[in-house]
Amino acid sequence: MRRSGAAAGAVAASSLVSGVAHAEPGATSSANAAGTTLEKVGVGGRANAKGYRKLVQGKGWPLFIREELATAKSGRDDRRTAVASFVQLTDIHITDVQSPARFEYVHPIQGPAFRPQEALGTQGAVALINRINALSGGPFTGRAFDCVVSTGDNTDNHEIIELEWYQRLLAGGAITPNTGSKTRFEGVQALGSALYYRPELDKPDIYKDRGFPTIPGILHAAMRTHTSPGLNMRWYSVFGNHDDQLLGTVPNGLVDWLYLSDVKYDLPGSDPTAQAIGQALGSDPAAVAGMLAKLKTTGPTLPATRDLRRRPYSPREFVRRHFDPALTGAGPVGHGFADPEGPTWYKFQIAPGLLGIAMNTTNSMGIADGSISEKQLAWIERQISSHSDQLVMVFSHHTSSTMTAKLPNPETPGERTFDGTHLVERLKSHTNVIAWVNGHTHRNEMIAHRGSTGKHSFWEINTASHIDFPQLARIIEVSDNKDGTLSIFTPLIEADSPYTADTSDLSQKGLASLYRELSYNDIHADLELLGKASDRNCELLLTHPLR
Repeated sequence: MRRSGAAAGAVAASSLVSGVAHAEPGATSSANAAGTTLEKVGVGGRANAKGYRKLVQGKGWPLFIREELATAKSGRDDRRTAVASFVQLTDIHITDVQSPARFEYVHPIQGPAFRPQEALGTQGAVALINRINALSGGPFTGRAFDCVVSTGDNTDNHEIIELEWYQRLLAGGAITPNTGSKTRFEGVQALGSALYYRPELDKPDIYKDRGFPTIPGILHAAMRTHTSPGLNMRWYSVFGNHDDQLLGTVPNGLVDWLYLSDVKYDLPGSDPTAQAIGQALGSDPAAVAGMLAKLKTTGPTLPATRDLRRRPYSPREFVRRHFDPALTGAGPVGHGFADPEGPTWYKFQIAPGLLGIAMNTTNSMGIADGSISEKQLAWIERQISSHSDQLVMVFSHHTSSTMTAKLPNPETPGERTFDGTHLVERLKSHTNVIAWVNGHTHRNEMIAHRGSTGKHSFWEINTASHIDFPQLARIIEVSDNKDGTLSIFTPLIEADSPYTADTSDLSQKGLASLYRELSYNDIHADLELLGKASDRNCELLLTHPLR
């Protein structure tokens, strides 16, 4: 936490292999960098006595030219024509922070179990939507955005109320981010121990020990009804492991009673049961059921007002909800899904000549990592082959390296499952796949997948989350360079909220600013999630497969 993101990027850039990836200081001179991280980024300012840092405006990140799959030819800036331009959201993790079906007390072992900023997630998401709506289009091609694609973990705990909030954010409308009591915040940030950031209490906790501020009224402000304008363009949803299972890893059905409980567990960090649950969540999630059954009688607990809106949804219900006319917004109807009762994967037209294929890579066995089913993979290959006159991009939640869950998937009984290595090889067997866009790792990374020829090669584009710092989304622009190559530009964007938060400003925008600043200072924050400088704002070169 001592280094700024800019400094970390400079170190990473210095280790790049010359000639494969290089920064182009003048490459953005003809681009419209306004509103992107090409122009400016939030970085940590001077630390207070305990180490807490206000965010301040920092210098924008450079554009890196990536030539692992094709050589950049001079004059392409003047020749290129736009093929498509869209925005990727990922890992937005809209969270019901007051739900009894959470395990905040294991955060010393499993950091994502509790985040100091998590109660402000919907306000932070509105600020990101405002940013997207305000941009005129891709900074390099100038093309207006064709659509937005959210690549999974749209919800944190696959509760029906979280799904409603997520859809309301993207479709537009009023959101009241509160469950349980209508008048009292019942989460651990109000009622819990010093293990959590308790912003409204003038009492110590392990976060205030690190300089976190006391902010009277913030939790009550977080519960207030606020409004999202909704995206002003088409949007599509991809299914993630947190959309599929409790905490993204506990097998469905084992502890579903927890969602509608009238108590919330709050174990001290030193409790052996808390440590055992934390370890089980990472290695044997099914074992959690027995441990929770014991806690029913031993506690300790906090009061929780029972709320039926917390019930978990099934994959089929996730699909059906996307056909709700009250949540359609800019459309399309179904947001990519072909049938309310149909599969959780689909194809969609990103732009003329560019087909999108949304995959479901989750495995419901109780595993955070992913896989792909036999039937789905066969369908994907048929779509790619039957659209051989188009460029193809595939989308998923998991990355190639996090698709390791080859155990049978309860959602696809009797089918074989395949890992990411197998999927990469199948995609490379086709000549028209140009990119695989994903999330899950909460980290920026670009991977060049070289096939037997240039036309059998593609880029994997992995983007950081919007819950953990650096809280980003990504513009993806595809251009034809008219020289036998394509360029895929990947500039990152931040939410439209002030970098430096004002603790006295508890407006919707003020809370969005705190959402980012608290995430930067989270005791579990990892600046490595920024990725290398060459994994952020890029021009990815590849052979045009249709030329």
